[in-house]
Formats: sequence, C-alpha cells, structure tokens
Amino acid sequence: MDIRKIKKLIDLMIESDLQAIEVKEGDQSIALTRRSPEPIYTTNAIAAPSAPATSAPVAKVSRGSVETAPMVGVFYAASNPGESPFVQVGQTVSAGETLGIIEAMKIMNPIEATQSGVVEEILVKNGEVIEFGQPLFRYRA
Repeated sequence: MDIRKIKKLIDLMIESDLQAIEVKEGDQSIALTRRSPEPIYTTNAIAAPSAPATSAPVAKVSRGSVETAPMVGVFYAASNPGESPFVQVGQTVSAGETLGIIEAMKIMNPIEATQSGVVEEILVKNGEVIEFGQPLFRYRA
C-alpha cells in the first residue's frame, strides 16, 4: 500500500472523527487507531509516567492501580482456550508479569503489569472487544 493511500486514510479519520480504521487490499492490510491524549476515567485518576510501548498505561485511583488497554482489540485471559488464565483475583503479580493478551490484527500483544501488587479485580471478560484506555485490571501495590 503506498504512502498516498495511507495519508488519505489519515485525512479521512481526521475529517470524520473516526477512532479506528482498517483496510485490506489483497494480502496487504493496514489498521490505524487514534490515541486519546490520556485515558478517560469516571473516577479521579492521574495518569502514570510513560511506560514502555508494550505496557498498558496505569492510573492511580483511590482503590488501587488500574491497568488500562494500550490498544483496541480482543482481550484474552489465557494463551489458549481451555488453559488457565494468566492471573486470577487475589493473585500477587510482579512488574513485567503477563496479565492477559490483546489480539489486534491477528497479532497477540501481551499486557504486562507495570508494577507489582495483588490483583483485586479483573474488569473485562475473556473474548471481550476492548477500547484504547479501557480499564482492564485493578490491583493494589
């Protein structure tokens, strides 16, 4: 796909206020996702410092830390159907430990804990389509 077509897709996203677009031409495909300047929360949240690109953003809230989705995709709690989930409520996790997977464009992207703590709540269901910035896990340090 040539750069002119990609620029046209970007212009289309801006003009129509689209959050995401995916186009396939034969065996080529491209997906563009607009990132919000910062995740939106219904509680008083403060964005954490930038994390590595493979990590989900973290927000501090009154009841602990919340890992949020770094991209749009499908959330999976385990690496394969029928296997045990990566984490369960009450489990202690270490920074860098895999919490789940987001599938985007047939690529499996691990969601890693950005800090250590105890998982208090899993906020999404296995197989659920998630949005950028959506809270996924809540845990306390």
